[in-house]
Amino acid sequence: MGEQTQSRRQGSALESDSRLRELMDTYQQPLLRYAQRLTDGDTGRAEDVVQEAFLRAWRHLDQLTADRGSVLGWLRRVVHNLVMDGYRMKKARPTEVDIENAAEVSTADPMAGVVDSLLVEQVLRGLWPEHRAALVETYLNGRTAAEISASLGVPVGTVKSRLHYALRAARKATTGHVLCAA
Repeated sequence: MGEQTQSRRQGSALESDSRLRELMDTYQQPLLRYAQRLTDGDTGRAEDVVQEAFLRAWRHLDQLTADRGSVLGWLRRVVHNLVMDGYRMKKARPTEVDIENAAEVSTADPMAGVVDSLLVEQVLRGLWPEHRAALVETYLNGRTAAEISASLGVPVGTVKSRLHYALRAARKATTGHVLCAA
């Protein structure tokens, strides 16, 4: 009795191997093209995904029959899910930093910030007081035109106009100067 059970298992294993080989021969190329489209042409990643899809197909061979739906549709869904899972895992993982190149990243020159500050200060001093107030309140204090209008007692349009002329004068004053700090 033990020999019959072992013989049946071997027969079943041979059948599943031939069935898997048949699936691979039929669907490997279409799945590979589909996976490459999903992975933006990353052939290595696409091959890994298709291989994993066939591994899952092998585990579920008994369920992959024509009467239960499209085998290609099932395989394509597995490929799609694997690719999306990969993107989610990559997105959830913190950005990797190459430790060897980390030392090469240059920090900003501290003097560049000082030079930039002096240039901005000089430009602000050259503006009309009303224009300077609109610029400082908007960009340094983060206030809206409506808030500035209420505090200065002028219409919103006037604040916007002053801001426009202040920016135009600042651009003109800094023409030829390159700000260094980010």
